[in-house]
Amino acid sequence: MSTVDNIVLDDIGHDGQDESLYPVKERILDNWSYLFAWLGGCVSIGTFTLGSSMTHELNIIQALVAMFIGATVVAVGLVFNGKFSHKYGVPYTIQLRSAFGIKGSKLPGFIRGVPAIIWFGFQSWVGASAINMVSYSLFGYENQVLFFILFQIIQIALATTGFKGIKWLENIGSIFILLTLTYMFFSVIKKYGAVISSEIIDFKGSWGLPFWGGVTAFTGVNCTVLLNVGDYVRNYKQGTKSAITGLIYWAAILPITIFMGMIGLIVSTATGMANPIDVFSSAVDNQFLVIVTMIFIAAAQVTTNVLNNILPPSYVLMDTFKLPFKKSAIIVGLLSFATFPWKLISPESAAGLNLFVQAYSAFLGPIFAVLIVDYFFIKKETVNLRDLYDIEGPFKGVNWAAIIAIIVGAVVALVEVRLSWYASLLPTALTYYILMKKMPSSKVYW
Repeated sequence: MSTVDNIVLDDIGHDGQDESLYPVKERILDNWSYLFAWLGGCVSIGTFTLGSSMTHELNIIQALVAMFIGATVVAVGLVFNGKFSHKYGVPYTIQLRSAFGIKGSKLPGFIRGVPAIIWFGFQSWVGASAINMVSYSLFGYENQVLFFILFQIIQIALATTGFKGIKWLENIGSIFILLTLTYMFFSVIKKYGAVISSEIIDFKGSWGLPFWGGVTAFTGVNCTVLLNVGDYVRNYKQGTKSAITGLIYWAAILPITIFMGMIGLIVSTATGMANPIDVFSSAVDNQFLVIVTMIFIAAAQVTTNVLNNILPPSYVLMDTFKLPFKKSAIIVGLLSFATFPWKLISPESAAGLNLFVQAYSAFLGPIFAVLIVDYFFIKKETVNLRDLYDIEGPFKGVNWAAIIAIIVGAVVALVEVRLSWYASLLPTALTYYILMKKMPSSKVYW
């Protein structure tokens, strides 16, 4: 058995990788810092957009239950998948090697990276739109493209400082975010009370596929971080009980999901708007508060993007191409331009983003299932870190049992995309465990 305490850089081999991929030496986040980091990181405009997509699909009770289930499942999943990196201090890309092999880990790494880059572009455009509105309100100047470019540069610069550089931003920003969301939530209820009663409360809705599609969507919007939770929890102090960690996740994810999702549902139902900037500005009557709200939206995109959408694909590029972290982060920023984010906030895009979340969940769910089965049932919570870093060692190749299992899970999930993440778990888990028992080439990964 290897532990972080007896692992040093000289022991685990040099393969030209940035030291960011090695086990962390210092755990810098205590309980409160970790909670604040997740509060800031969970404020995703995507959650608002998913709430908008529930318009004329679910009533208010159905939407709340869907959000509750989605947030709770994510919190529990984070606890279990985070145990690997919390114990050993390694990022997601290294965790993948345990189940997929060093070469095989590239595939699930890129699968996780693609939605991160798309969300990065989408949320950066929203943040730049907020800055543009503030600039126009205060100075009469607007230039959406310029603010988008500057906003990208700021976020990438913050990301390159690592967790030490953004810890202060999360601690300060998360309190402001919660207070602003609370105010906006009750402002929306007051302003659109009549609409809420007639079109959301009295609306029949459905407890069938539309409801479970909503559950999948509100799980899927956070299922990306379900995979790479190791990128965060590796910086969290050791010795914390799982119940405390789970409570932190749940306390961060649930209120943010409900506030953001319900604001999106209520305002979009009342106004027909889908652009987050238009919706949030219409939810607040006071001009000063509109400006404050726009600043909040921009700040929220920074905290979410840095943690959820820049770090994961950057680590993948570092692992695959042996790039330093700063170059990887810059490449991720440039790739986000290619997602055409200005198209993603158009009124017709809300339903499309919902489908996008459900579709990529069909591929992320199987990876999650493989990682859980591998760590708890195959490895019995014990791994040898030297093997994971030894590019000529026993894990150097591809574990085809894991690759086949995620393909099987994805195929099953895509049969009914509205159930994708949940439908993928059991087929993937059973396939992986059976193949690990039966395939001779996979014995080395036990």
